[in-house]
Amino acid sequence: MTKQDRAVRTRLALIRSAAAQFEAHGYVRAGLARISAGAGVSSGALHFHFADKAAVAEAVEDAAARALREAAVRGHVGDGCALQRLVDVTHHVARLLCADVVVRAGLRLNVEGVAGRVRDLRREWRECVQGLLAEAERRGELAAGVTPQRTSAVVLAATTGIEVLAREDHEWLARPSLTDLWQLLLPCLAAPRLAGVVDPAGSGPAESGPESGPAGSALAESGPVGGQAVGGQPVEGQPAGSDPLGRGPVVRDGQAEAGRAGLALR
Repeated sequence: MTKQDRAVRTRLALIRSAAAQFEAHGYVRAGLARISAGAGVSSGALHFHFADKAAVAEAVEDAAARALREAAVRGHVGDGCALQRLVDVTHHVARLLCADVVVRAGLRLNVEGVAGRVRDLRREWRECVQGLLAEAERRGELAAGVTPQRTSAVVLAATTGIEVLAREDHEWLARPSLTDLWQLLLPCLAAPRLAGVVDPAGSGPAESGPESGPAGSALAESGPVGGQAVGGQPVEGQPAGSDPLGRGPVVRDGQAEAGRAGLALR
């Protein structure tokens, strides 16, 4: 392993250890000694990469932001049903939050304004939802009388509430919880031609990543705080039927049909 490889691994380990500490103890109570110990490195190694705890927190938040933005971009890719892509992106973000401590800690740090609110991830999520609903309106996918503005307020309130509740109980992020939510919302939102077509469980596979996985690429791409980088990485020694969705045959889900009769959120 080269010196640069070791530097990269050390920095990523420190970010993940810091995220675990921030999630468990909060920013104020999280200590640098615990962060370095969790990463299996000395305090000197930590300070080589990060000037202080605020710099570590900023790196955690930045890695989370990259992962969440990638999820939002996925929602805007393709020319299929915009409502289905909105459902899919909410499931993907939930999987990120459930599987990766860096994403959870980064979002929480951002909401609490620990890093000075250089970015606003909740605002970016709002723009993602509003953009997909506006596209759905242009494509005639919304029911009569349904507006993107009012609908986005409902979706944002519901998804934000789930994220907050999940801080104490990760089951809120499980696929059935979001599926139940969309089973309640879609009959009110979708145009009649899409009734029973948009899948409330998401059209993609039920992905589940290991605790070290979903934000891995975002971590690898994030540059050092206050340091130089080569290829985006720090260098040791430098400062720190005819389906309207176009998906092919529609598979009807009995549980989803029951949900349209009024399945509760929990």
